[in-house]
Amino acid sequence: MTVEALSELIDPELTIVVAACWVIGMILKGTPQIPNWTIVYIVSGAAIVLAMALQGFTLEVALQGLLCGAVSVYGHQLFKQTREAVRKNGEES
Repeated sequence: MTVEALSELIDPELTIVVAACWVIGMILKGTPQIPNWTIVYIVSGAAIVLAMALQGFTLEVALQGLLCGAVSVYGHQLFKQTREAVRKNGEES
């Protein structure tokens, strides 16, 4: 799936929700009391709540929020995995 395809699925007004979820996820990751496996669920729930707060309480908005949460987690993993691969590759050289 391309970025263009995702931008067609997610309302541009909800870009702020993706950014907020990214920050929420980073804060949760740095909190020792929060198990890593729960972060995706917390971020997804927060995304749905934030999207609904911005656009109203409908099933479509809930799905938009879920997509925002998923994109934020996916984007974070892309960044993290790439950074780790580059760091590992630099150590081997």
